[in-house]
Amino acid sequence: MNALQEFNLSKCSNLQELPTSIGRLSALQNLNLNNYSSLQELLTSIGQLNVLQEFNLSKCSSLHELPTSIGQLNALQNIDLSSCLKLQELPTFIGQLNALQKLNLLKCYNLHELPTSIGQLNALQNVDLLICSKLQ
Repeated sequence: MNALQEFNLSKCSNLQELPTSIGRLSALQNLNLNNYSSLQELLTSIGQLNVLQEFNLSKCSSLHELPTSIGQLNALQNIDLSSCLKLQELPTFIGQLNALQKLNLLKCYNLHELPTSIGQLNALQNVDLLICSKLQ
């Protein structure tokens, strides 16, 4: 499975957690967890996905935080966190994602603020904050 480039677990609403071996998918470029509504937290092994470019966490309505290991995803270009209803803040390590071009936070109703480290994202081209009603 080391050659696997795309992994789609969208709409796996009954799956309680990601497989612990996910960090061993060294060729993984696209991870789709869209509408994985029971996902509450991500494994720290996510940070081992060195070539991951696209990470879709949209509609992960139970996800309340991101692990610090996401800051190690040097190739990450696009992260979709839209409709992550329990997400209240982005961690400061988000500023370490040097290749990040697109950050989607659409309908993150409980997001209170953006970390100042977001200003370190030199490749960032698009940020969607539409309907983030608690954002200050």
